[in-house]
Amino acid sequence: MSSEFLQLAEKVTQLAKLAQRLREENAELRRKVKLLSEDNTTLTARVDDAYQRVSAVLAQLPVAEAEEEAAAAADEEAA
Repeated sequence: MSSEFLQLAEKVTQLAKLAQRLREENAELRRKVKLLSEDNTTLTARVDDAYQRVSAVLAQLPVAEAEEEAAAAADEEAA
């Protein structure tokens, strides 16, 4: 009987250690998720900023003559 009790006590101890280890791992994973989420937010903002700057540069580029002629031809066909 005492042998069974000792085995049960050992299993309970192992289970308690496992539960503690899993709590610590869970806390660490939550910290990592938070950091990665913050990084994602930062990178998304940087991509949006880059998109806006590229769009602004593209808007300042002159339109090519071929595009102007194509637009003029389309206008003539519509009329």
